[in-house]
Amino acid sequence: MPEIDTQKDQTVAIDLAIRISLLTLLAYLSFAIVAPVLTILVWSAILTVALYPIYRWLAHWLNSPKFAAAFVTLLCMLVVLAPVTWLGFGLLNGVEVIVQKLDSGLSIPAPPESIKDWPIAGDQIYRLWTRAITDISSQLAELAPALKPVAGWLLQVASNVLIGLLKFLLSIIVAGFLFCPGPKLVKVLARIMERVLNPRGTEMVELAGATIRNISRGVLGVALLQSFLGGIGFLVAGVPGAGIFAFASLVLGILQIGPGVLFLPILVWSWMTQEALHALLFTAYMVPIGLLDNVLRPILMTRGLTTPMLVIVIGVIGGTIAYGIIGLFVGPIILSVAWELGQAWMNGTKSATA
Repeated sequence: MPEIDTQKDQTVAIDLAIRISLLTLLAYLSFAIVAPVLTILVWSAILTVALYPIYRWLAHWLNSPKFAAAFVTLLCMLVVLAPVTWLGFGLLNGVEVIVQKLDSGLSIPAPPESIKDWPIAGDQIYRLWTRAITDISSQLAELAPALKPVAGWLLQVASNVLIGLLKFLLSIIVAGFLFCPGPKLVKVLARIMERVLNPRGTEMVELAGATIRNISRGVLGVALLQSFLGGIGFLVAGVPGAGIFAFASLVLGILQIGPGVLFLPILVWSWMTQEALHALLFTAYMVPIGLLDNVLRPILMTRGLTTPMLVIVIGVIGGTIAYGIIGLFVGPIILSVAWELGQAWMNGTKSATA
């Protein structure tokens, strides 16, 4: 009898090992198939959650869920894809200009003659600027070779803009097909989470949705709007490297620093190089854009953002390095959701974002 029991135990162990191996192989093959389009699926889900209130309102108003989904998809292409496309190509062109400058040698432009006419200190500023050209230009000439590897890395990142834009387009299209079955998919996800995190699975799903809407609309949406409007101002004012400055303002907006720290020196440049009327109009246009986040963010976010800036910074940097331009948007959202869920789970209460 002991020998029979031993044989049965061995048979059960072998069967269990075979089942686990088959399940592991199936999971690996499934992940290998999904991995190339994983970022597209994640971004599609984020867009669906962020835009679902608009879709639901349109579906009720138009009495046609399919037409509402198509309309929101087209609207998203215009509102999201068009600015991102312009910013992406602006980044590519700006990086190419930087690389060319490094190849030809860095230099400081000569001061405009109009500075001499400035009251009180105009003549002194002109002389100091002229004197600084010789000293700083020699230092920049020594620094340029060390910066070339960095410029090459930036060019490699910027060259993936087309791939990132294609992922954006596919994500928006996929999101359009997720609006109609959205409630059913949420219920399925809630049931899965209830099995994993019983009895708080449904609460976690709701918290994740609230966090996605807060970050995507109150942070990413406002930053994208500011950078796009600011980029238009840069182009009209003739700011050199307008595309890369617009992209930098997008990153600063996502990091919650705000593009004001970038707008200020550009405004100073405009007053030093342009006519007074042009500089005044440029300033009058850029100042409200720099303050736009202070007005829109409290309106678009249901509660205050509780995710630490370090989490968002890591999400921006890591997402961009891992997935290119689409990771700039996906990275901070994923880490913010993970942070909020972790905080709610550890504290045993709903997070402030919910």
